[in-house]
Amino acid sequence: MNRLIDIEFLKDREACINGIKYFEGEIKEPIAARELINRLLAADDVGKIKWVNWLLCNLFPRDQAIAYAVFAAEQVLSIFEAKYPADKRPREAIEAAKQVLIEDNEGNRAKARAAADKAYVTYSATYAASAAAYASDVAHASAAAYSAVAYAAAAAYTAGGKEMLLKIIDYGIGLLGVKK
Repeated sequence: MNRLIDIEFLKDREACINGIKYFEGEIKEPIAARELINRLLAADDVGKIKWVNWLLCNLFPRDQAIAYAVFAAEQVLSIFEAKYPADKRPREAIEAAKQVLIEDNEGNRAKARAAADKAYVTYSATYAASAAAYASDVAHASAAAYSAVAYAAAAAYTAGGKEMLLKIIDYGIGLLGVKK
């Protein structure tokens, strides 16, 4: 998939004002998603890297958004489990989201919603897991996936920096099927 991104795409999906201004000032014309991703990543700017996350989440169909959210949450699960080894709520939320990927039905979505509610505690890694489970249940999976990655990135920064965010984004680029 290599959809063209234009200003209407950004506005329709309510991109942040800085992203829209960047596009209007630097890009100007419709651009292939992969080329835009390359430009944003080449800037080596954490803000623009986060824009790539937003873009990916707005290009994914629901199942890819769920898979992306699950992957992001899994990347930071160990951070939470190292601090709270007895608390299995985030892991249960991730597993519930995975079940929706295996079999998307109302029962699995309800289990994911319940696990997400239980996992939503005050720590970035648990927010990521909770958002991953919410992504499997909500109509707007892209917004929940974006939240999962954003929370995972926040937890990752605590534990080591932007490398984790880049790893998650690389996974998302692979899901999207656009070549580097």
